[in-house]
Parts: sequence; structure tokens; C-alpha cells
Amino acid sequence: MSEVGSNLSAALSASIDGAVDWLKATQRPDGHWVGRAETNACMEAQWCLALWFMGLENDPLRPRLGQALLDTQRPDGAWDVFRGAPNGDINATVEAYAALRSLGHSDDEPALAKALAWIRSKGGLRNIRVFTRYWLALIGEWPWEKTPNVPPEVIWFPTWFPFCIYNFAQWARATLMPITILSARRPSRPLPPDRRLDALFPGGRDAFDYELPKKASADAWDSFFRGADKVLHELQEMGSFMGLSLWRGAAVKQTLEWIIAHQDADGAWGGIQPPWVYGLMALHAEGYSAAHPVMAKGLAGLSDPGWRIDIGDATFIQATNSPVWDTILMLMALKDAAAVDKTEAEIDKAIEWLLARQVRVKGDWSVKLPHVKPGGWAFEYANLCYPDVDDTAAALIALAPFRKDPKWQARGIEEQIQLAVDWLIGMQCEGGGWGAFDKDNNKAILTKIPFCDFGEALDPPSVDVTAHVVEAFAALGLGKHHPAMVRALAYLKREQEAEGPWFGRWGVNYLYGTGAVMPALKAIGEDMSAPHIGRACDWLISRQQSNGGWGESCESYMDASKAGYGTTTASQTAWALMALLAANRPQDRGAIERGLLYLIEHQQGGTWIEMEYTGTGFPGYGVGQTIKVSDPEVKKRLQQGPELSRAFMLRYALYCHYFPLMALGRAKAMGYLAG
Repeated sequence: MSEVGSNLSAALSASIDGAVDWLKATQRPDGHWVGRAETNACMEAQWCLALWFMGLENDPLRPRLGQALLDTQRPDGAWDVFRGAPNGDINATVEAYAALRSLGHSDDEPALAKALAWIRSKGGLRNIRVFTRYWLALIGEWPWEKTPNVPPEVIWFPTWFPFCIYNFAQWARATLMPITILSARRPSRPLPPDRRLDALFPGGRDAFDYELPKKASADAWDSFFRGADKVLHELQEMGSFMGLSLWRGAAVKQTLEWIIAHQDADGAWGGIQPPWVYGLMALHAEGYSAAHPVMAKGLAGLSDPGWRIDIGDATFIQATNSPVWDTILMLMALKDAAAVDKTEAEIDKAIEWLLARQVRVKGDWSVKLPHVKPGGWAFEYANLCYPDVDDTAAALIALAPFRKDPKWQARGIEEQIQLAVDWLIGMQCEGGGWGAFDKDNNKAILTKIPFCDFGEALDPPSVDVTAHVVEAFAALGLGKHHPAMVRALAYLKREQEAEGPWFGRWGVNYLYGTGAVMPALKAIGEDMSAPHIGRACDWLISRQQSNGGWGESCESYMDASKAGYGTTTASQTAWALMALLAANRPQDRGAIERGLLYLIEHQQGGTWIEMEYTGTGFPGYGVGQTIKVSDPEVKKRLQQGPELSRAFMLRYALYCHYFPLMALGRAKAMGYLAG
């Protein structure tokens, strides 16, 4: 080995050791890891407005939320969906402005003056989304009759009916239910006269056009549902006269029971913010006091460190929390780093913590799969109703190396693994892939209703989730000829883009999708010298940057020319490296080693610093899956640009640690940087 090679090998080992030491130091006492899930200002703005709406305007949390808004405002006066976005987001900016006004901030303060000027420069309120209209209605700034009507009677629709609640994606369903009550009751708590949002209606409220803008390239279904929405509003106005109030009361009662039954142990709903905040407001609107056990539990969650992040005088409420996901991936990283022996105590605590969190009760998914036994894992601290396929698959990958250990066999690890495998097989979709929370959740007609102009209404199969299931089955010895794998591999091959990469549904973007698929294909025994694998490698090499790293902006979800391009990050560099390492082509060795050196050189204090958003909640397409944004007509219909106004993006704080550690560990095991 040359001296240079020896130095590089030592640097690689030192980088891995430093990352392992950092990982050990950050483990929680009970064995898990968790990092902050950073999103956008809508979280703080909505909680601030919700507390006002519920009569809790003097809650000490409100000014702290306001400070968080002031701390995250862009220099141009707007708030954005992801850090570094090319433009602000009209919805987040309107909601943040409204929240600050509710706190008593005046329009002549610099922050609000800039926000107001920015909102006006973007055409004002004309193009705000449905959810922002709901928030304005709740504080008396928007007529309820000019918001999409979502009747609580939908709870009675049978599963075979297209508009059954169980045909909506998990997150949409859990949010839809409390909104039906708010839509039926039309409650509002107007702001005081000196805090109203008059400045957003420069021509006067009476002259403002409150109608939903027509969608570009709208079809007959769009027109039908807009007409149906008007009819629903008219029926609601005539409800008492026509004797419909008894039906409405029964529907509201059943919906309330559904909501209460779905509350989690930490007081939230579904492990995410929207059903939590809307659930509390719906209960409040129905007369539940803040002291009621369900309400008290929900409000107490705002003080739970699993949700709340305090920074100076500001408080941020996370949109979700990721302890199960983070712990699983930390375990995978330790295995890849060959650090199992020197971290035995940490691993034992983590496995014990993880095994205790397998969901052994039936959730919403079982409505359509009543004969499938539960056995999945959820993403968050507390979420019994919605285990997900991605966490379950990753948990199996993490647990597989320990299944033959007598210690864990005595603990029942084999039974838990088998339950998870059986659950995953039951959740496989008709086309061979897997969605996140439900099977065959793909009824596109739902995306046509006016309510669904946000994020994603559906949860169809995705490449990255499917790839993780394939890798999990491979780790357990279930080969490519297993019937579920035959269908899954065919799905993955169909979904590859012509240029070579795979779309990333739950991570940004093509780097994430490709980084998930390639290791899975290798693990299951696919021919890694095949032409389609070569195309993926060639695409990755073409995206490597001069500093050796890789990066991709969230903008790539709307701008096809940005696919694989963006500020270099540690997590995305790791995804590209793991894909290339899986193929292990001789001609890529130099590129791989430059990528490894990027990670080694950019490590700080044992970890990596990454402020970019590389996690995806919703691309904002509505249909929950990849579309051809290169098609101008398709792009126009989405009503968002690269600022991603209909999307939801995340920065997972630990992505920049465990993914680089995985890549470095795999590279060392394969002899890279060894001279």
C-alpha cells in the first residue's frame, strides 16, 4: 500500500470512528435516537391561530410562536416551503402574517410591512389554497360559504364507494374528518377590530372575488365537482327547513367518535400536525372545553419535547417526529460501519426499544384488509393507527443481522419479524409496488374535488418504499423468485426514468430514489452489470459536482432541468455513493473515491452540517406519485412553480449523519481508499 493510500485509508477509518463516537454520544438514555424534523412556518402560524380560535389567546406559547415566525422570515418579507427556495410561498406568508396580526403586531412594523408588500406583489389572496382559506374563515376573515364544503356525512360512505374516507391517503383522511365538522358548523372567532386583516383587501371585502380560481386545463370532472360544491352549500343553508339537521347531527356525532378513537397516547393524531390541530378545533367547536380529557391531552402535547423545539425566545412545533425511523437507520449505519462489537451496549438498548414499538393492533389499513394480522412499525413516538411500510421494511433490514442471536431469539424476534413480513405481503399493491400506509390507495377521481388542492390526496406505490421492501426481503433470505419479489422487481424496472434514475417520493429526489433502488437490486441478486443499471450509474456520474459531492434541490420536483442538481449535501452524496457502490463498476472507482473524500473532508466534530431540505412530505402533485413535469400542460395544472406552494418538504436533522456513515462503512468494507 502506498503512503498516500495508507493516509486515505486511515482518514476513512478515522471518519467512521468519529461518526460512531458521535452516534454513541447522542443516543437517548432509553436507547433511541431522534433528530428535529424541520418544516415551514405554517406549523407555528397555524398553532398560533388555533390557540386564538380556541379562546387561549393568552397562552404563553403564542408569543414564542410569533418569535419563531419573525426569526424565519425571508429578507424579501415572505416565508418559504424549504430553505433556499427560489421564491416565497403565498400560503405560508398569508398564514404567518395573520398569526402575527393576531398577536397584536401592526402593519407598520418592518416585518409585517414587508410581508404585506410581498403578498400584494403576488396578487394578494386570489390564489391561496383551500387550507389557507379555512384558516381565514376560522378567524372571521373569509366567508365559510366560499370554502369547499366537506360534509360529515362522508363518514357513512361504504368502502366500495369512490369517496369513502378510506380511499383518501392516511394524512388526508385523518385531516378530512375534523374539517368536515368545521365545514358543517362554520365556526369563527373574529380578530378584534384593530387586528383585522383589512390590508389584505385593498379594494374592500365586498369587492373581493372569493371564488376558487379555475384550474388550468380543467376537465368535466372539475366542473362537476365545483357545481356539486355549490349544491352542498345550498343544502347546508336549507338544512333546517328541509329537515336535514337530524342527519347532520348524527353524522357529526359519529365523526367525533371517530376522531376521539384515533387520538394517540401523546395527545396528537396520526403522528402529524394537521389532524392534531384541526382535531382540537373541531372538538372545541362542538363544545369540548380545554379541561376535557381529550382536549387537555391534545393541548399538553404542545409542551411535549417530542413535538416542541425551543430556541431562545422562539418555539417551533414539529409537523411530525421521527424516532423510530432515526433509530432504525442508526442501527443500519452501525452495522455498515462494522461497529457492532464496540457498540454492543448501545445496540442492545436500541433493539429493545425498537422491538417494543412494533404495532400489534389493527389500524385504518385493516378496514380493507380485515384478515391480515398487524405487524408494522410507525414513524413516530405514538401512532397506533398508521404503521407504515417504509419503517417496517427498514426495521427488518436493521433487525435481520440479530435474528439468529439466542438473546434476541429468546426475546421473540423471529415471531416479530414474521409478523412484519406477513403484513408487508398483505400490503403489496396490485401493480407490484408498495404505498406508505394503505394498499391500492390510488383513486385519481378524488384529486378532482375542490378540497384536494393541497399536497397529495393519494398514497399509491412509490419506488423508494418498494425498494426498501425488496432490500428487507433480501436481508431475510427471501430471494428474487419469491412471488412478491417477482412483482416488485417488475414494478421497479417499469418505473425507471429513460435517462437512468428513479424518482424519489419520500426524499429529494432522483438521488434519493436511485440511492434506494440500486442497493436493493444488488441485495436481491439482480445482475448489476445489466444495461439499465449502467444507465443509472452514468446518470449519477453526470451529476457529480467538482467538489466530489452530489446535491439536488427540492426545485427538481417542478423543474425537470434541476434533476440531480443543487447544493452539495452529505445525505445526497451518501445516496449517490451507495448506489454506485452497489453497482461497483471499475470505471466509477475514481468518482466514488472523490465522493468519499468529500464526506471525509466535510465532517465536523464527528458529524456533518446540512441545512438543506432533503426529505419530502408531499411533492404537491396531488396524485401522490411521479408525473412528467417536463410536459407544459401537466405542469400548468399543478398551480405551483419551483417554490412548491402545494408541496411539503422537510429537513430531517439526522439524515446528514447516518446516511454518510452507511456510505463510508460500505466503501471501507469493499476496499475503497485502501491504496
